[in-house]
Amino acid sequence: MTSIDRVTFGELADGTGIEKWTLTNAGGVSVSILTWGATIQSVLVPDRDGNLGNVTLGFADLAGYTDPAYLAGNPFFGATVGRYANRIAGGGFTLDGESYKLAQNEGQTTLHGGSHGFDQRVWSATEVTNGVRMSYTSADGEQGFPGTLQVSVTFTLDERDALRLDYEATTDRATVVALTNHAYWNLAGEGSGSAEGHLLRIDAEHFTPVDATLIPTGEIAPVAGTPFDFREFHPIGERIRGEHPQLGIGRGYDHNYVLNDGDGLRAVAVVRDPSSGRELTIETTEPGLQFYSGNFLDGKLRGGAGLTYRQGDAFALETQHFPDSPNQPGFPSTVLRPGETYRSTTVHVFSLFA
Repeated sequence: MTSIDRVTFGELADGTGIEKWTLTNAGGVSVSILTWGATIQSVLVPDRDGNLGNVTLGFADLAGYTDPAYLAGNPFFGATVGRYANRIAGGGFTLDGESYKLAQNEGQTTLHGGSHGFDQRVWSATEVTNGVRMSYTSADGEQGFPGTLQVSVTFTLDERDALRLDYEATTDRATVVALTNHAYWNLAGEGSGSAEGHLLRIDAEHFTPVDATLIPTGEIAPVAGTPFDFREFHPIGERIRGEHPQLGIGRGYDHNYVLNDGDGLRAVAVVRDPSSGRELTIETTEPGLQFYSGNFLDGKLRGGAGLTYRQGDAFALETQHFPDSPNQPGFPSTVLRPGETYRSTTVHVFSLFA
């Protein structure tokens, strides 16, 4: 049985209290989630010697997450992002003949829901069996999106050291929705240095190339013969500085993978850290996975242990629908209508490998 603890993490400038909920299983694995942005703040798992270490990036106090210097180049550490995860080209889309203009926060692009997305909202929390459910109501017109959206993310931790995220959303008006969590991982421990030696496997035959603004071109390209082929284990940094033009655009990997076997909950990626023996398996119901190699971490931020986060010191594996789907009819639809329920599940399974 997972124990659940709730404490005050801090207060916003207006006096609103932010809670930290910590889930701990019988083996001592623990996950802390904040009501600020429904954010995964820490994940403590054992290495091959039984030593617990935090393997995700985050801050020890609320000030780290609300600091203007952090938000200026917002890396979304551990946050639930929405209403639309990843990028929407031109900061807008047309749905049912009506055009919507969104908040733009990356040039003319809307990234992760806009300049004041779900990552910067206060969520309400309710205890559930083995976990906590975070809920938020996104008002009609928030960041330009149509419809009042009722959203929940349920975080649970079980005895197989699996952190499960179950997303649900309903709307009162046709809209688009795509949710994910933006946790950054370093299985050797946050702040421990480069993660480029981690071994990564992604079960995907194809990926979606991007243009100069990191928007998918619409092409579904084979990974075979490219540095994007992770069908077998490769160190993250093995080919990251190669001459492939797609690597130059994103300063590394920042691309959506078209996952194999697109229906149902299934394992889609595995990461191993040779130094600690830790392994992370990602399971999801989603059709895509954004692999981001921490290209824009610049050493200016210090995490919970007081150590700096530099380029390549962590990576994200964001389960998702494809970027810019509202403007790309060939991609899986992200439209949600009244009477429908958006559902998505992602599981992070922590283990050791020989």
